Amino acid sequence: QVQLVESGGGLVQAGGSLRLSCAASGSIFSINTMGWYRQAPGKQRELVATITSAGTTRYADSVKGRFTISRDNAKNTVYLQMNSLKPEDTAVYYCHFAQQYINYRGEGTQVTVSS
Repeated sequence: QVQLVESGGGLVQAGGSLRLSCAASGSIFSINTMGWYRQAPGKQRELVATITSAGTTRYADSVKGRFTISRDNAKNTVYLQMNSLKPEDTAVYYCHFAQQYINYRGEGTQVTVSS
């Protein structure tokens, strides 16, 4: 089992920045993928960004150039630096962890961007 603890959400004005963190603990293998998904009210959950343990990243087109995902393998922690935030970025952001074909999801942290 893997446990995920998220932090860093909040309320910010458009154009502002936030940094999300997610720490994983439990039975963690060296090869894994961590990342973030989000779900806005009335919309489907969508991928925001992922990063493998080797450092390969993937971003949704809507956040490219504004968001940066990174990780600290020694701490089993993934970060999402969100800059130039827009009202349409408002959503619950969920941490994601995948290894050995098993997916885990955090409880979510609210990000609200006011116009």
